[in-house]
Amino acid sequence: MDDNVVGRAVSRRAVLTAGAAGLAVPAVAAGASLAGRPAGAAAGATRKVTIYAEALPGGLYGYGLAPGRATVPGPILEMWEGDTLEITLVNRTDQRLSIHPHGVDYSTDSDGSPLNASFNGPGETRTYVWRSREMVAAEGRRFLPGSAGYWHYHDHAMGTEHGTGGVAKGLYGALIVRRRGDLLPEKQFTVVFNDMLINNRTAPDTPMFEANLGQRVEWIAIGHGGTFHTFHLHAHRWADNRTGLLEGPADPSAVIDTKDLNPGGSFGFQVRAGEGVGPGVWMYHCHVQFHSDGGMAGLFLVRNADGSMPPGAEDAIHRFHGHAHAAHHEGVLE
Repeated sequence: MDDNVVGRAVSRRAVLTAGAAGLAVPAVAAGASLAGRPAGAAAGATRKVTIYAEALPGGLYGYGLAPGRATVPGPILEMWEGDTLEITLVNRTDQRLSIHPHGVDYSTDSDGSPLNASFNGPGETRTYVWRSREMVAAEGRRFLPGSAGYWHYHDHAMGTEHGTGGVAKGLYGALIVRRRGDLLPEKQFTVVFNDMLINNRTAPDTPMFEANLGQRVEWIAIGHGGTFHTFHLHAHRWADNRTGLLEGPADPSAVIDTKDLNPGGSFGFQVRAGEGVGPGVWMYHCHVQFHSDGGMAGLFLVRNADGSMPPGAEDAIHRFHGHAHAAHHEGVLE
């Protein structure tokens, strides 16, 4: 299977961080990253990116940052609170489609829904504008929330007036709005529970994500479809708050290793790979038991700090590939 078709571990982030306003963001291979800008960079930058929607083998569709580079899920998009993102969506398919965000501000003509005639017809190009804002003080010693969070984007026009066909076939991806001062990860993984599929695959063909022992890893979990799930990561835990990190000894956030992941929802967190448990092969999966039995499971390979394979890892991977799972479901890439 071509790695360009279905997203795997994201070791070089597809983020929207061109230096000057108005510059197009390069493709994934260029290695653009929020890590290239200081966390205290001035607010209010406007950045532009071109995204290509394309048909993929197996009846799927995906978003990509260059022609012929569409993936399922699509590229991770990032911005600082206060920034504006201008997305030029190029529809290279024969279907009506769009791009609709969660968690940010937009006008009706950037809604991405047929209700507002905001979509791309077959072969059409259209620009969508997403805005973010910082938290501000309000009346009564209250604060209006900003845009920071782990969000997502998806089609809202293919197949039905709500884009059910596009979402089912892979037109989705992660959107991160960071607060200035947030810690930046070394690696990022996007996991989408889409009905009974993970990134439109079932085990043993689900993504195997990899990191070296001690690397700071960011997980973005997204729910789609019509089925309720729980996301569980073996041997790692995080704080149930905006970042997954505790802000101090008195932070009241619950520490968890399992969280509901339901249609339209999303969350994210950072962990140190293998912290406290060492290298090895760890599962991530839906903890609704018949879902995991049916193929909603994947692997997180934590290599030794030098990148070598830890003892027993190869055997564990082979055992996973030998597990009996239910047959592939409609919409999965064979």
